[in-house]
Amino acid sequence: MSDKRYLGNIITPTPTAPAGPYQDSAASGVWSLAEAFAYTKAGLWPTAGNQLTRAVYAGGVIGPGRSADISLFDMATAGNSTDFGDLTTVTYTAGTAASSTRGIWGGGSLDGRSDRNVMDYVTIATTGNATDFGNLSATKGGVSGVSNDTRGVFGGGIPVGGSDQNVMEYVTIATTGNVIDFGDLTIARGYASGFGSPTRGVFAGGILAGTKQNVMDYITIGTTGNATDFGDLTLARFFGAGASSNVRGVNMGGDGTAANVIDFVTIATAGNATDFGDLTAARLMSGGASSSIKAFGIAGLIGSATNIIDVITIATAGNATDFGDAINAAYGNTGLSNAHGGL
Repeated sequence: MSDKRYLGNIITPTPTAPAGPYQDSAASGVWSLAEAFAYTKAGLWPTAGNQLTRAVYAGGVIGPGRSADISLFDMATAGNSTDFGDLTTVTYTAGTAASSTRGIWGGGSLDGRSDRNVMDYVTIATTGNATDFGNLSATKGGVSGVSNDTRGVFGGGIPVGGSDQNVMEYVTIATTGNVIDFGDLTIARGYASGFGSPTRGVFAGGILAGTKQNVMDYITIGTTGNATDFGDLTLARFFGAGASSNVRGVNMGGDGTAANVIDFVTIATAGNATDFGDLTAARLMSGGASSSIKAFGIAGLIGSATNIIDVITIATAGNATDFGDAINAAYGNTGLSNAHGGL
């Protein structure tokens, strides 16, 4: 029996190779049995029921000090988080970006008196300590990140003793190296939340010169250029947690008039945010993560650090419910996943 692929007049001779053994991996094209067998043997052939569902969060303030801890949980099943490994250094308020394979933390504050420009990465499907990826253009905390499956974009930030930043810079997630200039946000700010679709990334809220912002701006992730105004949050705030499906983005909590507020936007359509519901408890400096169905607010600050993990169903407005507990009560941690809305 031939192992040749039938090309006909519509199938390309080089179909899209599967990125992993997940039912939502791309493996378009017509494959020969020999090819399918080789990918299956390598553990890369998409399998029904095998979904991308892992959320990973890292850093933050635990007790009196900054943390390098990385933790994980399965987004498909309610429960507590478990240990993943450690970042290369302690950090909090780092920006994040992720593909279906790899997660990156960029920048962040070291100790309240100094920042870092380091980017760390992990392979999300495994556990272990992070590896150096490269450097941001400057040391800064309060960085925000958005990504699709190819590119991560880090925006804004506030260096200790410096001015609020409007700079956006990007990396190709599958490679390592330093950032490349992308363009500028509509206004300089730090501590915004980030989320997106495979096409667009949105930076929401933040703080500029000590003033809370309600501005949202957006970029087309696959190109470079300056951000465009998207609309306004329902309330001016910073330190919110961003997450999204490929259709809808949410901003959870933050330091504002009502820190339990969740609001949402339709990512493909510019406009003001709409009220979604409330967190189980008002808080700020939570980590955000999402699958294509659910969004999570991880830990955060409620007068003191908490270990709450909240969950919402992104497509359905309503209040958050308890999902489980983070390993540690913390705030300033930042999250990512291998199934977020940008993939």
